[in-house]
Amino acid sequence: MIKEILSAIVLGIIEGLTEFLPISSTGHLILANELIGFSGQFAQTFEIVIQLGAILAVVICFKSKLVPTQIKRHSVENKKILDRWKKTIVGVLPALIIGAALGSWINELFFNPITISIALIIGGILLILIENRKLTSHINSIDALSYRTAFYIGLIQCLAMIPGTSRSAATIIGAMLLGASRSLAAEFSFFLAIPTIIAASFYTMYKNGMSLALNESLFLSIGFIVSFFVAWIVIAGFMKYISNNDFKPFGYYRIVLGIVVLLYFI
Repeated sequence: MIKEILSAIVLGIIEGLTEFLPISSTGHLILANELIGFSGQFAQTFEIVIQLGAILAVVICFKSKLVPTQIKRHSVENKKILDRWKKTIVGVLPALIIGAALGSWINELFFNPITISIALIIGGILLILIENRKLTSHINSIDALSYRTAFYIGLIQCLAMIPGTSRSAATIIGAMLLGASRSLAAEFSFFLAIPTIIAASFYTMYKNGMSLALNESLFLSIGFIVSFFVAWIVIAGFMKYISNNDFKPFGYYRIVLGIVVLLYFI
């Protein structure tokens, strides 16, 4: 019992730390699950639930930009919030369509240590190369982001269906290549995560079922809570970090992690 609780805490911490950083939560969780011997259908359900904990942290952190607080339905701020949600939905459409059509096939074909390692390393190299190019940004807020650009970022997000790519890395790299500032790229990546992960989570829970024993419900609750609080801290720290720093350290970290994963499984 104590071992399972500790495992739930550790995995919750890993999810909260890695879900929104461009370093691939999948790469970290596959290593952690291997080391603690956590696998099977319940392991899949557990990973889904702790992702939802991290998503709740996004909503809390950005509630002023995502949740209407004014009573007046047609206030300027409420219109801006509605517009941000529209752009987020436009951005998530490619993932919903392609995921529904090809998700299972992609997972069966690419979910293996070799693919994850290669994706980690390639993503790390791209982050470093993009920062070295010192791209000029002309989109500095989601209000200035066009629907077309939001859709293109969503298309690039689909690359994250390949395990190890990292959803946040794909969206951040795509947004920066399309002219978004570093902070906007990260912020829109957070917003896209909300419908993307919720849709994927409920689909997987529907497919796997949610019949749980009492102790399993306890482990899920612990993982959810830990993931939520850790992600909350990480999001706040990450947005502060990128205001004065670039993504190169994450690129180097991805390369090292990719090599570690490759060596461990080979």
